[in-house]
Amino acid sequence: MPIRVLVVEDDDVIRQLITVNLELEGFDVATATDGQEAIERIGEIAPDVVTLDVMMPRLDGWETATRLRQNPDTAHIKVVLLSARAQNADIQHGERIGVDAYLTKPFDPDELVTIIRNLAGEAA
Repeated sequence: MPIRVLVVEDDDVIRQLITVNLELEGFDVATATDGQEAIERIGEIAPDVVTLDVMMPRLDGWETATRLRQNPDTAHIKVVLLSARAQNADIQHGERIGVDAYLTKPFDPDELVTIIRNLAGEAA
């Protein structure tokens, strides 16, 4: 069964880029344009891994990750934060929330694929 990934990104171009790269690697990809949509659809999508942009309208990546961790139904889902913000404080904030990986933009798509494979392997 392919690894299911939910890509949460408000920028259409970046969302499409991530989606295409993951699909080429055999992942089953669903998308959401912001954290609010991700939270609303997470039950039906049932992803193994969620990639979250940090800066998004309505519900940002920090709050989305926090809600995923607080909900017993989604706490097990692996979370990768993608952000242009690379300060140590941001990375430490992600660690406090309990995200599984933190990639700074611009990132290497191969690195994202490797991280998702590793996280999904841990979840299996």
